[in-house]
Amino acid sequence: MLARTLGYGLNGVNGFEVKVEVYLSGGMMALEVVGLPDASVKESRDRVRAAIQNSGYTMPVGRLTVNLAPADMKKEGPAFDLPIALGILMASRQLDMQDLSQVLTLGELSLDGTLHPVRGALPMVIAAKQQGITDIILPAGNAPEVSCIQDIRVYPAESLDMVVQHLNGRAPIPAQIQRTYENFLESAQVAVDMSQVKGQTGARRALEVAAAGGPNMLMIGVPGSGKTMLARCLPGILPPLTFEEALETTRIHSISGRLATGSGLMVTRPFCAPHHSASVASLIGGGSNARPGEVSLAHNGVLFLDELPEFSRPALEALRQPLEDGVVSVSRVQHQAQYQASIMLVASMNPCPCGYYGSKTKKCRCSANEIRRYLDRVSGPLLDRIDIQIEVDAVPVQEINQSAPAESSAQVRARVAQARKRQQERYRKEGIHCNAQLDARLSKKYCELDAASTQILHMAVEKMGMSMRAYGRVLKVARTLADLRGAEHIETADVAEAIQYRSLDGKYWR
Repeated sequence: MLARTLGYGLNGVNGFEVKVEVYLSGGMMALEVVGLPDASVKESRDRVRAAIQNSGYTMPVGRLTVNLAPADMKKEGPAFDLPIALGILMASRQLDMQDLSQVLTLGELSLDGTLHPVRGALPMVIAAKQQGITDIILPAGNAPEVSCIQDIRVYPAESLDMVVQHLNGRAPIPAQIQRTYENFLESAQVAVDMSQVKGQTGARRALEVAAAGGPNMLMIGVPGSGKTMLARCLPGILPPLTFEEALETTRIHSISGRLATGSGLMVTRPFCAPHHSASVASLIGGGSNARPGEVSLAHNGVLFLDELPEFSRPALEALRQPLEDGVVSVSRVQHQAQYQASIMLVASMNPCPCGYYGSKTKKCRCSANEIRRYLDRVSGPLLDRIDIQIEVDAVPVQEINQSAPAESSAQVRARVAQARKRQQERYRKEGIHCNAQLDARLSKKYCELDAASTQILHMAVEKMGMSMRAYGRVLKVARTLADLRGAEHIETADVAEAIQYRSLDGKYWR
């Protein structure tokens, strides 16, 4: 007896259709899975057998062959447990024979028949919808993750028996009520509010400029000056994720297994802060299965590298390509995948190993050679890709105890949103949405300078030894400063402030 069900696999951030065929024939009892399964799929034989028996059904006597087509694509993960079990029950006539070729089923089975959530449910469901599949049966723990997809029917199930009773028509599972994106946005929360930051007027201004234009940022300062807290404020002043950005971001977190069970669509921009001991593979992506790294998990959000010089040199140099291209290509012998990595890089560091070089309160105990070796851990090409470089000093005690409240994230975000709206309107025909994405051609078109501004910028390039890349990044920051003012043309003051954000390069590294 031959039965067919439908599952989906993962290839990078995309799902692909897998036809699950189960054939029951005479002979000794055996269960063989073919179609290029990995170890976790092969192990489904034991999980499925125990789940069927402990759910009150009978494992058929005979030889069972399970084929996962197409046979030339690697099948990974336990998501095929449920379609395999349903195919076996149909082949043995314990489940009414029916056409499940248009019903996506996925889920991991425990030995007692309970359904556990699986990673990658969202990209699988999105791919299924694109193929015209509208009926989805999956674990209840994955249901909130796909509740944002419209025009489909999602049936959350707790166990194998619950799915069988639903398909036989004895106890139909109520379809989940899908939510709109506006419903998700209502639950968005700010992790760290700007009102909690005392003092640091210059750093707050730089943070607002970074949020408005999307450039990369480096903060240098003594320990305890608030660099980490400032960085954690950034997601709260960035514009809300659009629905398309939320889907892209959630898909990456879903295939990585980073979504908490029962969580829905991500509506706040991600903030990833890997430890400085992170390897190249964990930062960029890789491993035997070519999984996404921290730079992809921060897509549409912020990648924060605290203690920048403590990261390994190969890991930092590997960031250069994603910062330019916005994508990461991970290639292994058996796996190749491309992950999106459109990020804002925010880094912080001390000015020396002891942390107090240039401090007004404590004396530095490092020698000149120690300071030089410490700073040289950050290469020139990486610094060249950082648009805004600021110094963060310790906050005086008088400012810490001041009673006047600082601006909140909501107030700053309102100005940032207006600046971003101007950029989106300006670039709506160019395929980009913020100043940080301008290339050389578009910079020439949208970042025109008058004679006085051009003279100031040329003088700064000669005096500070800027590269052509740094020259272009100064233009982008100046364009952002004009947008924050609501001006159409870049003025001399915008160029002067943008140049000021590149001064630390010369102070510490030259």
